[in-house]
Amino acid sequence: MEFERVDMELYEAMSTLRAVRRLRSDPVPDEVLERVLQAAAWAPSGGNVQPFRILAVKSAEKLNSIQKWYREEWDRYIKPQRQKGSAENNDAAASANKIIKAGDYLANHLAEVPVLLVFCFNPEHMAITDAELDRPSVVGGGSVYTAVQNVMLACRQEGLGCVLTTLLCHREQAIKQLLEIPEAWGTCAHIPIGYPVLRGHGPISRRPVAKLVFENSWGQPMGKL
Repeated sequence: MEFERVDMELYEAMSTLRAVRRLRSDPVPDEVLERVLQAAAWAPSGGNVQPFRILAVKSAEKLNSIQKWYREEWDRYIKPQRQKGSAENNDAAASANKIIKAGDYLANHLAEVPVLLVFCFNPEHMAITDAELDRPSVVGGGSVYTAVQNVMLACRQEGLGCVLTTLLCHREQAIKQLLEIPEAWGTCAHIPIGYPVLRGHGPISRRPVAKLVFENSWGQPMGKL
């Protein structure tokens, strides 16, 4: 089966980038994967240090191990949502159940995806300016998740489905041992990519800009939004 690259402008790609969890097992051509990974290398990072590395996991044996861990973490994570959804009968519950079914599919078929991208980071190479604040630190991610976003937008351009997952961070030590990741490096994102089983990407639903952006003071509406 042949899959076509989709030519589109940037705003269209951003406004149609969905979390695609149902992926085919068809291989991703090397030249396509290379373009996707090149997009990651173009991402901005603090001081242009690029404190990330990416492991492209294709080994069936390793993917089988990773799927087992992912399935266990997914079941643990989604259990409260399943219980809540079974007790409700409304549009919100129906939407949530749709997402759960897609998540179940990924958990049951992760080993079949052609490529799983594991993003690694080294905090020693980051200027983490919020590390001492009395809240969870997020600044370091600004030098890694830009590459994640670039990869996902490139997947959209190439007609590939993808989804950002982080549940496997609960199994970081096992993942590091399996993939021989050096001790100084951590993991922060796991992105399965492949051609969509169904329609894949399409229009997305998000809060309007006026609900997300303020002018000068918190809660002050932005002019003309």
